Amino acid sequence: MDGVPFVLVAADPERPGGAVLRDVAGTAEAVAGVAGPPERVAGPDLPAAVADRERSRPRWVWDDTEHWYPALLAAGVRVERAHDLRLCHVVLRRSTRCAGTAFADEPDGPWDRASPAVEQPDAAEPSLFDDLTAPEPADAPDVPGELSRQLRVLEACGDDGRLRLLLAAESAGALIAAEMRHDGLPFRADVHDALLTRLLGPRPRDGERPARLAALAGEVARALDRPGLNPDSQPELLRALRAAGLDVESTRTSEIRAQDHPVREPLLEYKKLARLLSANGWAWMDRWARDGRFRPDYVPAGVVTGRWASSGGGALQLPAGIRAAVRADPGWRLVVADAAQLEPRVLAAMSGDEAMAAAGRHADLYAGVVEAGTVADRQQAKYAMLGAIYGATTGASAVLMPQLARAYPRAVALVEEAARAGERGEQVTTWLGRSSPRPSAAWLAARQAASAEGAAPEDVREVRRRARDWGRFTRNFVVQGTAAEWALCWMAELRRRLRELPGRPHLVFFLHDEVMVHAPVDVAEQVAVIVREAAVEAGRLLFGPTPVEFALDVSVVDTYADAV
Repeated sequence: MDGVPFVLVAADPERPGGAVLRDVAGTAEAVAGVAGPPERVAGPDLPAAVADRERSRPRWVWDDTEHWYPALLAAGVRVERAHDLRLCHVVLRRSTRCAGTAFADEPDGPWDRASPAVEQPDAAEPSLFDDLTAPEPADAPDVPGELSRQLRVLEACGDDGRLRLLLAAESAGALIAAEMRHDGLPFRADVHDALLTRLLGPRPRDGERPARLAALAGEVARALDRPGLNPDSQPELLRALRAAGLDVESTRTSEIRAQDHPVREPLLEYKKLARLLSANGWAWMDRWARDGRFRPDYVPAGVVTGRWASSGGGALQLPAGIRAAVRADPGWRLVVADAAQLEPRVLAAMSGDEAMAAAGRHADLYAGVVEAGTVADRQQAKYAMLGAIYGATTGASAVLMPQLARAYPRAVALVEEAARAGERGEQVTTWLGRSSPRPSAAWLAARQAASAEGAAPEDVREVRRRARDWGRFTRNFVVQGTAAEWALCWMAELRRRLRELPGRPHLVFFLHDEVMVHAPVDVAEQVAVIVREAAVEAGRLLFGPTPVEFALDVSVVDTYADAV
């Protein structure tokens, strides 16, 4: 793909647990014509065989990083680069830049069934946060054949290098996800236990409520005059609230907070602590934070935009209240970096909007918007910018949109164009080449029916509403998806540079626009510099020379709770 030789890895049908390795030059023709003798390696011997070949710095090609890499890591073997055929297949099959090629037009096959799939039932459209995990393939995949097809489609679509960059970044992300789970985030269970005990009371026996929750449940029951009320049962709680005269449609926190009733405060406190117990309580700690490490299950490209998801452990929803338990080992530090206003900066770079880029030369882009005289204060700047990206149609964001459009016409035009495309039922594509899913057949059929003569007014209104919803989805897709691409390139470049430092500093956490590195004390400040340099390089890789600055807040700390 970039002149680097490949090593193809496939399951050995003759040796359960074993692998077949083939050395191949990095061209479609070489892969298609591979006929050399394969090396068959028994499962226990695979780590040594990989370590031996890794000295020549090849690109490993396998069906699924998650299938092969964890066992190599457990044996102490790490690879520099790989090509994940499963993840790359999804990108290429869906990208509008590959439209019209034989690869894009062929019927679904084993690689599609093995890949994350966008479910689009008639009644619901995919959100930006849909989890797209899927079962493992039943048959051993054809690694040489699939790699050859992927290389050929890159040639056929006339790729300018951006799709290749996306495939490399996506595959690097899969390596990083496996490495972060293997290494784990430093976590002090005793600190977390002390926090839970302080907030909830001592750890209860299985099936019992902690003392503080039990006391609050009693207060809620007394306030509603319902002895024995179970506040964990939403139907039971809703009936009790209505019987007490409260005008509520649900038990949501926002509705409870709006009530003037003695139940409000104990119920709000109960819901907050019950959420902590459920999401990050003792059971969570026993399952996910063992042996001094928190090891969640990351799902690279688990969201349609390319953002990551989590299939266990809740790494992408780690609340601020428990971050004090994330502590560096003795002699180590945590380097925590957060990209400031990443999505607006990405929008400025994509659109080439020089005025917005100028605002982004401030460490705080929103302050730059205020200084330019676009809006009156930072809060308005934030509302306006997020409204543009997410398609706000009401409230402060909608009111401020005309001012934003006058100040940053190219940026606003880009997201408006994406929204209109979505409303027409068209796909939109990120900077590097990931495309949005198509609307469902039912969506398209309803749209066509609503445009026909004699369509019922209520059907027309409903179709227009759904079109606007889809337009908001595609408006954000191009920005959020490109921001995810920037983050992948940032992590991949950071990982590459960390490998060159002594003491093995390593990535241990990632959250959309935030990374954390666990580093020996004597290189921690150097890591902080590298984190910033990697952000600059990620911007250059995606956008070439650009006036947009990708500002970071970087902290070198002992505990995550102390990060800026």
